[in-house]
Amino acid sequence: MNKVHFTSLGCARNLVDTEVMIGVLLRAGFMAVADPREADYLVVNTCGFLESAREEGFKTIETLFEEKKSTAKIIVAGCMVRGSKESLKERFPEIHYFLGSGDMEKVLEAVLSEEKGEYLSDAKSYLQQGEIPRTLSTPKHYAYLKIAEGCKKRCSFCIIPLIKGKLVSKTVSQVMKEFLILVNEGVKEVILIAQDLGDFAKDRGETNGLEELLKEMVKVRGDHWIRLLYLYPDEITDGVIQILKENPQICPYLDMPLQHINDRILKRMHRKTDRAQIEEILTKLRKEIPEIVIRTSLMVGFPGETEEEFLELLEFVENYRLDNVGIFKYSKEEESYSAKLDGHLSEEVKEERFQRLVKAQQESLDGEKHIGKRLKVLIDGYHEESKELLAGRFYGQCPEIDGKVIINDWRKVSSFGEFYEVEITDSIGYDLIGRVLAPLKSRKAKLCISPS
Repeated sequence: MNKVHFTSLGCARNLVDTEVMIGVLLRAGFMAVADPREADYLVVNTCGFLESAREEGFKTIETLFEEKKSTAKIIVAGCMVRGSKESLKERFPEIHYFLGSGDMEKVLEAVLSEEKGEYLSDAKSYLQQGEIPRTLSTPKHYAYLKIAEGCKKRCSFCIIPLIKGKLVSKTVSQVMKEFLILVNEGVKEVILIAQDLGDFAKDRGETNGLEELLKEMVKVRGDHWIRLLYLYPDEITDGVIQILKENPQICPYLDMPLQHINDRILKRMHRKTDRAQIEEILTKLRKEIPEIVIRTSLMVGFPGETEEEFLELLEFVENYRLDNVGIFKYSKEEESYSAKLDGHLSEEVKEERFQRLVKAQQESLDGEKHIGKRLKVLIDGYHEESKELLAGRFYGQCPEIDGKVIINDWRKVSSFGEFYEVEITDSIGYDLIGRVLAPLKSRKAKLCISPS
C-alpha cells in the first residue's frame, strides 16, 4: 500500500507544486507509478483559473475514479479545492482528502489519514522554501524554478489574484540555492517562472529585483540555459534588456503576454501599456537583440470588442510577425471585473475571430529565416511520432508550448539531454528540420565572481 500516482493540471507553477508533493512522499518511502490502475493513492493537483480548466479537473477526477483499484484513495489538491470544493464533494463524495492550494507539504498527512478529511490553511498559494524536498517530473535536462507566487496586477479578466493571493517572492539567496542545486545535478535548462517575473521582489519594496537576481545567476558559468517565462511589456526595462544582450547563458527569448493591441480594449482589460508602448518595446528588443524570439498570448472576444478593434489586432499580427503566439477566447469568470462589463460577445463570434487570428498567425510564420543556420540545440529525445526521428529545441523554443527542431540525421548523437550543433535544412509551421553536425563540449557549472 505505498504506490502513488500523480496528475498535475494547469500551469508550470502547479507542476512545481506537484513535484514538491512527489518529493515529500518519496522521502517517506512511497513509490511513484505512471499507471493509475497500479496506485494505492492518486493525487490530483487541480487548476481553477478558467471554466475550461475546472471542467478538465472534473473530467480527470471522474476518469481516475473509473480506472482506480477499489481500495485506492483519491486526494485532490490545488486551486479547485478553494473555489469548487463543494461541487467536487457533490460530484465525487468518495474523495478521500482535500488539500488547499497553499498546503502541498501536508500531502503525507492526507495520504496517511484513515478518515476522510481536508487541510485548507489561509495560504492561497505555495512557495517552496528551503529544505522541503522536490523531485523533478520533467526530463532530467530541464526544470522549472518558481521564484514568486501570487500577483500584484489586477487585469480585469483574470482571477489569479483571487485564487493565488498577493505577490510573494523568494529571496535571491533562496532562488540561488535552488538554481545551484539544479545546475550541479546536470540540468541544462532552468526555466524561471512566476505570474510575472518582472514583479519579483516588489512585495519587499525592491524595484529592480529581477535585474539583481539575473546578475547573480549569470555569475554561475557553465553549460546551461536560463529561460524567462511571463515578463509583461511594462516590466522589460533597459536593464533587463542589457542583461539579456550581454549574457549568452540567458536565452534571447521572452514570453511577453500582450493580450491585445487596441488602446480601448487594453484600457478595459486594466493593462498598463498601450499600443504605442508595446510597439516601442518590440522595436527596442529587436534593435538591441536582433536574434530575440518573442512569444506572446492574445485574446479575442473581450467584452465590447468591435469588429474594427479585432481587425486592428489581426493587422498587428500580420505585420509584426511574432515568433510564437498563444491565442485564447475570452472566458467569462464570474468573480472577475470584466464579467460585469457590458458588450459580452457570443461564443460564435469569439470562435470566428479565433479562427481568423490563428490563420493570420500561421500565415505570418517565417521559419525559412532559420534555414542554413547552425544552431545550438538541446536534444530532448525521440520524436513523439517516430523513433526514426529525434526532437530538440534551440533557444527560441520552450518545452511544451513552442515548436521543435526535428532531427532526421542524428548519427552523431550519443546521448539525450545534451547540446549539439544542428544545421537547419527546412521548416514546417512552428517546427524546424535539421541534421546534427557535432556534439558541443560540456562545461561544469562554477561560480565566477568578477572583481569589483
